[in-house]
Amino acid sequence: MAESLLEVRGLKKYFPIQKGWWKERLYIRAVDGVDLSISRGEVLGLVGESGCGKTTVGRLILKLIEPTEGEIIFEGKDLSKLDKKEIHSLRRSFQIIFQDPFASLNPRMTVAEIVGRPMEIHGLVDRYQRDERVAQLLESVGLQREHLYRYPHEFSGGQRQRIGIARALATKPKLIVADEPTSALDVSVQAQILNLMKELKEVFGLTYLFISHNIGVIRHLSDRVGVMYLGKVVEMGKKKGLFQSPLHPYTKALLAAVPTLDPKKKREEVILEGDVQSPINPPRGCRFHPRCRYALPRCPKEEPLFHFVEEDRSVACHLYG
Repeated sequence: MAESLLEVRGLKKYFPIQKGWWKERLYIRAVDGVDLSISRGEVLGLVGESGCGKTTVGRLILKLIEPTEGEIIFEGKDLSKLDKKEIHSLRRSFQIIFQDPFASLNPRMTVAEIVGRPMEIHGLVDRYQRDERVAQLLESVGLQREHLYRYPHEFSGGQRQRIGIARALATKPKLIVADEPTSALDVSVQAQILNLMKELKEVFGLTYLFISHNIGVIRHLSDRVGVMYLGKVVEMGKKKGLFQSPLHPYTKALLAAVPTLDPKKKREEVILEGDVQSPINPPRGCRFHPRCRYALPRCPKEEPLFHFVEEDRSVACHLYG
């Protein structure tokens, strides 16, 4: 069994809001009890529709926001119990690739400054070594040395995302959280970035948490896949098994929504009724039951437990209890 790099247990994040003139205190339950693990060298894909909490999970793992409850175990250390100094020394081990390459780069800094700043903060290079190290990283992501002293506005969207990837690699991280890194790019450029990330994983020995709402992207890059719905993971398993025989009704609906290019290929049509429920007041029991055509009488009353159906395959659904 592969060594575990990251384990998340009972992770929750509630964002407080106020409603009405009487200032009633309510909470958006963005993440509400997530358990997952990532092995060293693995790519775990996290998929779900917008608003399901997958991006919040990534930011919680990186300690960009503080969890309401739960444990984040990175290489045996619980990040939720470390002080700022201890977190700072660990922060070089996990980095992020942001979704929007136009907003994530400082327009007043050159590429050398953008990519080189993390190295300087963590004391990995001095000012004289910085530019040479940045030039090497730029070449590894498909850019050139002559780009060192240019500004972000001089690059295309795909080139900017390559700069973002180089910045993530600057501290020689062990884990990279990729938060929909191709969603803002043209389709032709998306394939280039995905293939680049796949190549860099082998060259640098990286581990990815890859977050996306695009099933095709998850299928291309991931080893295992977790499916999220309304703040919870509802199914987890190896890519091949999950895509060939999805278990949870929500996973089936997601896969049925992906268009196929083969006109002869027949598959079950799954149409979800109603809208996604509010994360402020989620349904009791199974959160998917108001939209599920397989709902049992117990589904509105009892929350399904997350349990193994077979080896490396688990689901939270009463149909498999």
